[in-house]
Amino acid sequence: MLKVIACFKWVIDEADIRVDAPNRKLLLERAAFKISPYDRNAVEEAMRLQEQHGASVTAVTVAPASAKNCLKDVLSRGPDRAVFVNDPSFADLEPARTTGLLAAAIGSFVEFDLILCGEGSSDLYAQQVGPALAEKLGIACATYVNKLTYVEGENRVIAERKLEEGIEVVSVPLPGLITVLPDINTPRIPSLKQVLGAAKKPVEQLTPERLGGMPAERLKTMGVVAATMERKRLRFGAGAEEIRSVVDALLKEGAIG
Repeated sequence: MLKVIACFKWVIDEADIRVDAPNRKLLLERAAFKISPYDRNAVEEAMRLQEQHGASVTAVTVAPASAKNCLKDVLSRGPDRAVFVNDPSFADLEPARTTGLLAAAIGSFVEFDLILCGEGSSDLYAQQVGPALAEKLGIACATYVNKLTYVEGENRVIAERKLEEGIEVVSVPLPGLITVLPDINTPRIPSLKQVLGAAKKPVEQLTPERLGGMPAERLKTMGVVAATMERKRLRFGAGAEEIRSVVDALLKEGAIG
């Protein structure tokens, strides 16, 4: 049986973020959390493979111990079980530490043929965890995939990668890792029965101690402030002199080269 892992991240719902304008501070106290939208596509693709090929699906996440609601949410979307790597210190983990914890958990506690990740998270959008996780596990990787086909009996998947230059089709031997784009599928909305049934599915909890300790810190966040945008309104007519003056102004600002 094909064994699939869907990785996901529990992130702040950006619609709930407010800004204290005078000092550009982000107000997060009343913000809700959700599964990163990109990771919902990874979970949905795993469920599509289960429906077509009878795969087993395990959802894996790294999150603070307080983020237990993420388990019910992800399991209501179909996975058979979840692996919850958690610790109170896991808020705002950098990608390198998240990758190290995922690699330790998956390498030691979860059998797999295929790992699916979103192309990035909706908070940091670093796009590092998927490829770095493949590197740590020593498996093949394909990114920016918008169509995925499992070839039964040949232990490989055919992945269509959406690149700036066009579509690239690659054959990825298993075990392997795929990062998916949002247009690969439309994530399902769990039914009430699925939401209620999620609480009965098995969850394995792992701590840094069971995984051999915390990975080394590579980055340190000194602070986060809201972005600002200042608009400079230029009014000009259709005459050559006025257009020339606008071009000169844009050149001076470095807006055009």
